[in-house]
Amino acid sequence: MLEKLFNLSAQGVSVRSELIAGATTFLTMSYIVVVNPDILSAAGMDKGALFVATCVAAALACLVMGLAANYPIALAPGMGLNAFLAYGIVGASGVPWQTALGVIFISGVLFLILSILPVRQWIINSVPQSIKMAISAGIGLFIGVIALEITGISVQGDPQPLVTMGDITTIEFGLVMLGFVAIIALDRRAVPGAIFLGIVGTTVGAHLCGVAGDAALELAVPSLAPTFFQLDILGALQLSLLPAIMAFLFADLFDTAGTLIGVSHRAGLLDERGRLPRLGRALTADSSATVVGAFLGTSTVTSYIESAAGVRAGGRTGLTAVTVGVLFLAALVLAPVIGLVPRFATAPALLFVAVIMMRGLAEIDWSDVTEYAPAVLTAVIMPFTFSIVHGIAFGFVAYAAAKVLAGRAGEVQPAVYVLAVLFAVFYGTGLVR
Repeated sequence: MLEKLFNLSAQGVSVRSELIAGATTFLTMSYIVVVNPDILSAAGMDKGALFVATCVAAALACLVMGLAANYPIALAPGMGLNAFLAYGIVGASGVPWQTALGVIFISGVLFLILSILPVRQWIINSVPQSIKMAISAGIGLFIGVIALEITGISVQGDPQPLVTMGDITTIEFGLVMLGFVAIIALDRRAVPGAIFLGIVGTTVGAHLCGVAGDAALELAVPSLAPTFFQLDILGALQLSLLPAIMAFLFADLFDTAGTLIGVSHRAGLLDERGRLPRLGRALTADSSATVVGAFLGTSTVTSYIESAAGVRAGGRTGLTAVTVGVLFLAALVLAPVIGLVPRFATAPALLFVAVIMMRGLAEIDWSDVTEYAPAVLTAVIMPFTFSIVHGIAFGFVAYAAAKVLAGRAGEVQPAVYVLAVLFAVFYGTGLVR
């Protein structure tokens, strides 16, 4: 049955090698079951329900990717986009979290439509590589700022400067730094689950040092009810939230495309022209997962670059993704333990994820100022305005304007001009603040 479903022999793999690859991928990305509830709970959502939603959404997404597209790509709620929902949409703009989930749902539906129509290729191919990489790096900086705030390293000045150093003499700070360097060392030694182990180590240290606060073992498995089907779709259908919808859409679109191509290239799954067979199925699986995740009560579900760990371990078919999905369901038994994790224990993981995402800056053409200047603007604006929307908007407008004024308007694809004009209109009319 497995041979018929996944065509194992054609890829030269066995059931055993695929199961090992799936376990490797799961361990590498398992930190999300702790980090995602922690981040989204800042929006006022129930942490226990978020844990269940994270596991179930990731499991369903992995099963669909494995069975429908037959790729060793694992999915889960995306880092950066969860922070954007909690801090940028709910925290900064005062939008109810139910409405924010409605925004996630609408962006997922739009992504699904683009995945079905040929327009998805037009959009992916039109956006400059520098802007794509800058979005990834900017989200990394965004996550980094949140990690520094959680740790207490970076705090708001009163009254000046705007940002200053916090108290770094605390036990919490020492544990976070120790956890961060431990993750670096474990990752360098190719230890599966390095990020997850960093969270566990920091949590244990917090309890041993008596700084875990009110973190304690939960006696009952949490219910999904507080977030299940709580999204407000009608509330999200307002013009002022359109930029946020577009930000979620494009961030997910570019991140998914990059992950699919990158991981598939490492697995040797691209055809002779460098294209990914069954790309439409993979994108449809990804976008469908976002829609389902919104109903469950979590942020955008997307493909994970950590899937490369499973590919490195030998994963080549959808059985790897299915294995990850099953393990996410098995992780539900850990629900009572999640209450033991103090909030600052996730900071080492956030810092390390930020470091990984910053690698996108290396892919920018640093010999052309019309490429790297808008890219840097995109990346820098995200953390310092605490908004992914502002970073993307300023990046598109600056890129199009720089090319035109430099006499190189022909290098810009029509889609970029369209988006730049739309963002300029949004800001000029006050729809985005």
